[in-house]
Amino acid sequence: MTNTTYAAAHAASLATPEEYWANAAAGIDWERPWDTVFDAGTGPFGRWFAGARLNTCVNCLDRHVAAGRGEQAALIWDSAMTGTVKTFSYTQLLARTEKVAGALAALGVARGDRVVIYMPMVPEAAIAMLACARIGAIHSVVFGGFAASELASRIADAKPRVIVSASCGLEPGRVVKYKPLLDAAIEMSPHKPDACLILQREAAHADMVAGRDHDFAAAVAAAAPHGPVSVAATDPLYILYTSGTTGRPKGVVRDHGGHAVALHQSMAMIYGLQPGDVFWTASDVGWVVGHSYIVYAPLLAGCTSVMYEGKPVGTPDAGAFWRVCAQHRVKVLFTAPTAMRAIRQQDPEGTLAADYDLSVLEAIFLAGERCDPPTAIWLAGLLGKPIVDHWWQTETGWPITAGFRGFGLFPTKPGSGGRASTGYDLHALDDDGHVLPRGSSGNLSVRLPLPPGCAPTLWQNDEGYVAAYIADFPGWYRSGDAGMIDADGDVWVMGRTDDIINVAGHRLSTGSMEEVLASHPDVAECAVFGAHDELKGQSPVGLVVLKAGVTRPDAEICAELVRLVRDRIGPVAAFKDARVVARLPKTRSGKILRATIRRIADGEPYTVPPTIEDAGVLDDIARVFNIVARPTSGG
Repeated sequence: MTNTTYAAAHAASLATPEEYWANAAAGIDWERPWDTVFDAGTGPFGRWFAGARLNTCVNCLDRHVAAGRGEQAALIWDSAMTGTVKTFSYTQLLARTEKVAGALAALGVARGDRVVIYMPMVPEAAIAMLACARIGAIHSVVFGGFAASELASRIADAKPRVIVSASCGLEPGRVVKYKPLLDAAIEMSPHKPDACLILQREAAHADMVAGRDHDFAAAVAAAAPHGPVSVAATDPLYILYTSGTTGRPKGVVRDHGGHAVALHQSMAMIYGLQPGDVFWTASDVGWVVGHSYIVYAPLLAGCTSVMYEGKPVGTPDAGAFWRVCAQHRVKVLFTAPTAMRAIRQQDPEGTLAADYDLSVLEAIFLAGERCDPPTAIWLAGLLGKPIVDHWWQTETGWPITAGFRGFGLFPTKPGSGGRASTGYDLHALDDDGHVLPRGSSGNLSVRLPLPPGCAPTLWQNDEGYVAAYIADFPGWYRSGDAGMIDADGDVWVMGRTDDIINVAGHRLSTGSMEEVLASHPDVAECAVFGAHDELKGQSPVGLVVLKAGVTRPDAEICAELVRLVRDRIGPVAAFKDARVVARLPKTRSGKILRATIRRIADGEPYTVPPTIEDAGVLDDIARVFNIVARPTSGG
């Protein structure tokens, strides 16, 4: 990988994409080669590796065992919640997956059937995903603990034959019982599964429904191992419903062939990892990050993947991440900026990191939302390691932009998401769909076709895919994010396009104001949104969470923040309102719910998002604005 420069590889991927991706596909074992690398006549924008056949599970497990690497660790489960560490070799993980595949097949699951997986961060969740891939079933993982109504909408849309779940999930200080939520969701859904497989956990035992529910451990023990089923490269591997949807859920589809090729390539090219290296993605299997970089990509590449059940702080302290990295000799850590902000808020000096040997750790990658430069600079100074922010989405399945360890390239600009990955012809467009010059802010969009690994469509909804992503700018994939590409090709993602606010005719980025607020030495994290203003249309308001141990008066700090924005951005920002809050409302994946904050501040009715980590924080936000919160029913 290092023999090719980034610029040459990216240029080749755009100039001769079929040749480029055919070469990348050599890293995957195929049962049958493709008829054409790219079929432009199928689906909303085309399909990759049409005519080819393979099995994703074989590429993740069997081939590594066959190559003599079966005793290498494949998956390390580290549960800070139970104090348990379990390591599965490739041979052990394959044997376990074969049995779970057999249990699913015994319940009638066959190629093309859907299986909903509603589980906490336990090894069985990853194994169930691999087992589905093994028998050609399509899995749809729903984040564990999602409300019953949200789970019901996904059951109704995916129509699973079987649901795999657990008795409970574990959060600091509480046990979340999943089974009552699952039972309620099935009751609500017009579609009923044939069966449910329930993993009983020690923290809570689930009551079983006779004739429908089966004990996971017993079913697996009784099952015969199941061999791999051949599938088309263009067959769906999984459906992942995007968070916060209303009405019909938006089920992002990932196919087998393009997914395997793109993820396998990304491990060496982006993360600089080789077979046997330990990779820890501190996310959840319910999110796309967990699908791609806890389960599939590390195993496709023959790496060791760490799966963590715990939090960045509170399990037991802000040194938890450094403990995991040191204990398991993690080479690259991938997490969300919000996790690092939480660690910094609790341990501003980073003293806990000194308790652990982090010499093996080579880099930290961040994604989920843009990492504010002060956090990136703090982290780089604390660890002396490259901090690589990169940008991607559920729909793309792997990074749109990054720094490329395989090419020896790291972003040197805190706040930038790096440069476009191979296959992504990325530009900023104006609102009429015209390409803007470098340095101009606009709608970040990718010229079609999207590279392999990106969603080819939505589940049984090609028209919805076109309407959501292509119709606004024909010939382009509209990311929904705003930003610009600078003269060097570095991409600056400043937030969703609806996070651009209009102040007296001036289009201003809330992300640029957040960057200024986050630079204040007392600020741990922040959010800026546009509140309604009768005169100017919108006015920016900043909410800040202070670092632990700050004792200065809030009013004094807020006055400094207002001056700071005026000095750095200028009077045009019209920033006059900063307020201190104890915490910010976030999704479980770490994204700040800015749109919900705005509705609360404007006194508008709002829906409590199903993805919210703690709904109680919304009442706290309402009190900050001296108004009565107006949540509506539903999700």
